[in-house]
Amino acid sequence: MRTPPDASRRTTWLLLAIWIGVMLAIYLVTEVYRKPSEGKVMAHGVLEIPRDRDGHFRVAGSVNGVPVQFMVDTGASLISITDTVAERANLGEGVPISFQTANGVRQGMMSRAERIEVGPLAVNDLRVGTGYTGESARDALLGQNFLRYFDVSISGNSMVLKARDSESAR
Repeated sequence: MRTPPDASRRTTWLLLAIWIGVMLAIYLVTEVYRKPSEGKVMAHGVLEIPRDRDGHFRVAGSVNGVPVQFMVDTGASLISITDTVAERANLGEGVPISFQTANGVRQGMMSRAERIEVGPLAVNDLRVGTGYTGESARDALLGQNFLRYFDVSISGNSMVLKARDSESAR
């Protein structure tokens, strides 16, 4: 006995709708899982950054008020940002430079940012490398030129940045 064409068509559409629903649910769960944990502000200028699932430390911050997602890179000399962030932060043209990275030489620009903020911590007037290519236009690297103003410690799955006395921070 044959199924009427309308019933067969409805069954196909129903299966397609269920498949799309399952795929959407998997996508949403994956995005929530991939989202890095937020840094936790502790007392007296202390920022605790939890280790992300991939082993890196990521924290929200800003460059001249433009929001970025920093990955803490203790091996990087400088803060590195994408060209999109540099444009939004009004960093200007900058000076051409070749960066030595773990992935080889990369061309970019060297500029100065008026203010870099990470949670309650901020440093003014820092050099910033542009031309970084992260997974998104908001990705950035937080390098030693920022970190050197803070006591940095790692214990287990947490990195702690603690403000030093006011004379040593800018």
